[in-house]
Amino acid sequence: MSPEAATARLSFVTLEQFVEQLPPELKMLHDGGSGASLLRWVEPSELEDPTPYLPEGEFLLTAGLPFLGEGGSAAKVDAYVQRLVGAKVAALGFGIRPYFDAVPDVLLDACRKHNLTLFEVPESVPFAAIGLEFSQLLETDNAKVFRRLAETNRQLMRAVLSPRPEHELLAALVQRVPVWAVLVGADGRVRARGHNAAGQNTAGHNAGGSSGVELSLLSPMLERLLSGSGPRVEMDGFEQPGSALVFGHPLRSTKDANLGALILGSDTPLTPAQNNVVQSAVGLLELLVRQRTSGSLAPSQLATAVLLHPDSLASGSTKHVNGLKDLLAQSLSSTRSGQMRVVQGVRVNGAADDGPVRELLQWRRLFDTKLVEITDYGFAAITRLKVDDSLLSDVEKLGWRLVIGEPTELLGLQAAYQRASSLRSRVVTTGKSARVDEVTWSVAGLLGREAGTLLAERLLAPVLELESDRRDPLLAVLRGWLSENGSWDGSAKLLGLHRNSVRRQIGVLAELLDMDLNQAQVRAELWFALQYVDELVAGLPVDGTGD
Repeated sequence: MSPEAATARLSFVTLEQFVEQLPPELKMLHDGGSGASLLRWVEPSELEDPTPYLPEGEFLLTAGLPFLGEGGSAAKVDAYVQRLVGAKVAALGFGIRPYFDAVPDVLLDACRKHNLTLFEVPESVPFAAIGLEFSQLLETDNAKVFRRLAETNRQLMRAVLSPRPEHELLAALVQRVPVWAVLVGADGRVRARGHNAAGQNTAGHNAGGSSGVELSLLSPMLERLLSGSGPRVEMDGFEQPGSALVFGHPLRSTKDANLGALILGSDTPLTPAQNNVVQSAVGLLELLVRQRTSGSLAPSQLATAVLLHPDSLASGSTKHVNGLKDLLAQSLSSTRSGQMRVVQGVRVNGAADDGPVRELLQWRRLFDTKLVEITDYGFAAITRLKVDDSLLSDVEKLGWRLVIGEPTELLGLQAAYQRASSLRSRVVTTGKSARVDEVTWSVAGLLGREAGTLLAERLLAPVLELESDRRDPLLAVLRGWLSENGSWDGSAKLLGLHRNSVRRQIGVLAELLDMDLNQAQVRAELWFALQYVDELVAGLPVDGTGD
C-alpha cells in the first residue's frame, strides 16, 4: 500500500472492515446495516444488562447466559436487544456452547425487529481470538499514522500556548519531522530556529548557525516568498548536507499580506503524514503572526494611551475620553454605551496551574474579552458579560472562585475594581464566589458568616464557656448595654433590671473578657461579634461547655 493510500484509508475501524479480518466460520444471521459504523471495541459480557459499561459502537459477545431460564422468554430477550440498540451497540455475536447449540429463535426475531446486526460465533472461534483480531487491526500502519498525527498536533498546540510559542513550535516540528527549520519575519530577519537537543539542526551540523545553508543563500527564495501572493510553496536545493530539498511557505495575513516565511530543509522528500504536520505548523505560525501584527489593535492603543497619559481619564477632553471609550468597547466586543464589569478570580484548592499564558487565553475566551491581567491572587478581567450562573459554574468547576463587580462605565472602573478587591478576602475565607451588587455593604455584611462566627468565638470565648444559665443572661446584658451606647439607665430600662445590676454584670463581663469596655473600639468589636453569637450558642450543649 502506498503512503498516500495509508494516510487516506482509515482514521477509524468500521464493523465491515473488522468482519473482513474475522474467520469465515462466523455467520451473519441478520444485517442491521451497521457495516459502515465506527467500531470502538470488542467486549464479551454475560450480564443481563451490560449497557452501563458499553461505549457507543461496541461489538458485544455473549455465550447466552442471560437467556437461560426465565431470561429466555420472548419479552426478556426483546428487552435485552432493545437496550443494546439504545446503547448504540454495533453488533451482537452469539457464541455456540456451552449454554446453547444454536442461536435462539427469540433472539434472532428480536434482532430483526430492532434491526441489530447478529452473528453466530461457532465453538471453534474463541471470543479471545475475536478480541485479539480487533486489537491487531487497531495496530495496523494506518491506525498508527493517525494516532501519530493526532499526538503531533496536540504537541504543536501545546507549543502555541507556551511563553515562547514560535520557538517551541519549531522545536516540536523538527522533533517530529526530519528537517531543519528557520522562521523569518517580514523584514527578512530570523525570528526562530529549529534545533535538536544538541543545539544543532536535524541535519547534524551547524552551518549558518540556523539552517543547513547560509541565510544569504536563501535570499532569492525569501524574495519570492515575501513578494508573491496566494498560497504557494517555493522550492530550491543546495549541496550542503540536509539541504538537497529546501522548501518555503509564506505566512500570510487574512488579506494576503506577507507577514513572514517558514523555510525547511531535508535530504529526502517528506511523506504525506510529515507534510500534514508541516501544514499544521504553517497554519499555527500564521495564526501567531496575525495575532501579533494584524489582530485587534484596540487593546494596545488603549494600553498605550493610559500608560502615557494616566490622568487623561479625569482631565482629558470629551473627544479624548470618547476615543478611549471606543477602544475599550472594541476590546470587549461591545459598544461605547455598553456597561461592563470588573471580575477578579481567586484560585482555591484543586485548581490546576496551567501557567500564565494558558490561563490568560482561557480567561479571555470564557469572559469574551481581551482585557485580562494575571495577578498575584489569580486574575482580573474587564468584561461586557453579566457573568450569569452558568458561566460562574463553568469557572468554579475549574477550581476558581470569583468576585463579580456591578455594572459600570469607563470612569467608574477604578472604583469598581476597589469594591471588588474589598470582597476578595471574604471569598478566600468562605471559598464561595461573591457578587458586589448582592453584598450588604456593612461591616457585618462584608465580614460574612464564617469570619463573623470566628470573631465571636475568639472575642467571647470566656463567656461562651460558661453554663447556659450564666452565659445567656450575661450575653443579653452585654447586647442591651451596647445597643444603648453604654447608658446605664437606658440599658436598665431596656433589660428590665436595676441600673446597679447592669453595672455589676458589665463589670463581670469586663473581668471575664479582660477588656476595657470604656474603649470605643472594644465596644465596636464586641457589637459585631454579637451579631454572630446566636449561631454559636445554638451549637453548644445545654451546660455550655462545648464538649
